[in-house]
Amino acid sequence: MLAKSRSREVRVRLLPPRLMVYFVLARALFSGEPYREVLRTLAEAVRREDGWGAWRVPDKAAVFRARQNLGVEVLRELLVHAGVAVADERTPGAFWRGLRLMAMDGTTLQAADTEANEAGLGRLRTKAGKGPTGYPLARVMALVESGTHVVCDAAVDSYRVKERALAERLSSSLRPGMLVLADRGLPGAYIWQHLAATGADLLWRIPGIWKLPAEEVLPDGSWISTVRGGRGRSVRPPQDIRLRVIEYSLDIPGRDQDERYRLITTLMDPTAAPAAELAALYGERWRTPSPN
Repeated sequence: MLAKSRSREVRVRLLPPRLMVYFVLARALFSGEPYREVLRTLAEAVRREDGWGAWRVPDKAAVFRARQNLGVEVLRELLVHAGVAVADERTPGAFWRGLRLMAMDGTTLQAADTEANEAGLGRLRTKAGKGPTGYPLARVMALVESGTHVVCDAAVDSYRVKERALAERLSSSLRPGMLVLADRGLPGAYIWQHLAATGADLLWRIPGIWKLPAEEVLPDGSWISTVRGGRGRSVRPPQDIRLRVIEYSLDIPGRDQDERYRLITTLMDPTAAPAAELAALYGERWRTPSPN
């Protein structure tokens, strides 16, 4: 991967690119630790290999420069090669009725407080809208294998970019044989059409404001409904979308009222995909299954 990027090692340095790749990965594991402490931890693991016995931890400024020089290309290449689903049928929680379970979710990450990051990513605004606050923020949308929590693909942009726009960029990683779960912040008619066109099946929670009249009530209590498709950037006229709706309630401790959930799915057959099983899948999507 380093050979394909501009970060190839021309001569040996205290902070060669290959070390900085490990450093970036280690930062994700030790996010609360200072930069130099993370490097010291890495050095302890390898100082007896490749003549590293006399290696010393550089100053903080040198670490910053080395991280900046590494850039993003090699890490993007790493995700392309390492970001693949790894579970098989024996992996707990990875498959359901022959479909590989995947989850799509978004988050925001703080970036270094620099002018370049502020210009490219932006900051949150105060409630009064009078000025920025906090660190620059990046929005991340990730496609994760449910059974292993392996990140198979991700899209990153300014926090001003909507999750739906980032989810559209992940469509090339979806394929038939997957069941992709998502929370209620994602659904929209256009992105639903776009991702369903990949051949992957979808199971998403939707906000209560969606109007989904029952056109056909199925034996398990779910129903078929039709919504008007979104235009997105397509020049084609919107098409009607037929989908299946599953509604249920959960008794959550500490709350006076049960919380109502409404899911939509491309799985239309209640015999092949019972509503109760789909509701359970949604609730379990982020839990780490027991190996037993």
